[in-house]
Amino acid sequence: MLLTNIKLITELSNCHSNMAHLHKCICFVNLWFEPFTKTVNVKFLVQVSVTSMTKDYYAILGIPKGASDDEIKKAYRKLALRYHPDKNKSPGAEEKFKDVAEAYEVLSDKKKRDLFDQYGEEGLKGGVPGGGTFHDGTTYYSFHGDPRATFAQFFGSASPFEELFSFGSSFFDHPTVRVQQQPPQQRSRDQDPPVEVDLYVALEDILTGCSKSMRITKKVLKSNGKLVKEDKILNIAVKPGWKSGTKITFPKEGDQGLNKEPADVVFTIRDKPHPTYKRDGSDIRYTAKVSLKEALCGCVLSVPLLGGGRTTLGMTDEVIKPGTVKIIHGQGLPQPKEPSRRGDLLVSFDIAFPERITSEMRKKLAQILP
Repeated sequence: MLLTNIKLITELSNCHSNMAHLHKCICFVNLWFEPFTKTVNVKFLVQVSVTSMTKDYYAILGIPKGASDDEIKKAYRKLALRYHPDKNKSPGAEEKFKDVAEAYEVLSDKKKRDLFDQYGEEGLKGGVPGGGTFHDGTTYYSFHGDPRATFAQFFGSASPFEELFSFGSSFFDHPTVRVQQQPPQQRSRDQDPPVEVDLYVALEDILTGCSKSMRITKKVLKSNGKLVKEDKILNIAVKPGWKSGTKITFPKEGDQGLNKEPADVVFTIRDKPHPTYKRDGSDIRYTAKVSLKEALCGCVLSVPLLGGGRTTLGMTDEVIKPGTVKIIHGQGLPQPKEPSRRGDLLVSFDIAFPERITSEMRKKLAQILP
């Protein structure tokens, strides 16, 4: 007859560190073996060390413990897109996607983060009695288990690959622009980051100023709580002389949604490539093609002006050398702060050399040239 009595005493450690917690289990095993009429009492002491890893949410997001809210958001955005199951099919990606969502939910909520910083994952999830009370009245935290829900609340869509905000192609082509949505644990109406779009403008329009009408398609929150896509026209008054890089902001014209402020839409002026001129601040550059004969013997050039018309440039009394630049004053672009004043038109020269010359011409040139 064999009787086994096992008594398990577990000593748990509640201290939190970035290392694994060490749990020691001491097992006393009493065995009574009664062969025939003799009784033998054997007592064994078995000590087992069990190592269990706790989650370090900072390490999961790859950020330091003192990371700011913006750093937490940026880290989650980057990793959530990297490990999203719709894109990443590698082994372990889905579990990583879940860990990233859980880490973000904890660190983006001040009460959860404070409790995690003080007691670690065990304290956060109920290991410390009276550790704190959350929004639903509980004194512990448990991840809801749906990382796609976290993703959808952050980005506004469960899929990162659908178009969330688009601009009409009737004016210019623009890639899909994503709008960051309200993090799930925040209840304040934080504003999404700006949606920035390059607007290419021709030099002729920079010269005179112009108006651009841009059609955008955005999500609008209706009174019944539903989001619908609507078109809107944004009018931009481009002033004479505006430099490349000038920004025009339309406040809160981004996607609408629950518990969030729409993003600002920001258009950035860019110079549209021109077939004749290159911009240099308020000056413009033009390259005139001349033959070697014209460069050596002189010539009169007809130079086109931006906006129409031509002007004459006399070069009859000088030799045009490589690197020569002539300035036509006041024929550039308006100066942004003083549009009544204009920059200059800078004319450089592209000298065309003959492919070959005859021996007779070579002899004559040798006699004539110094």
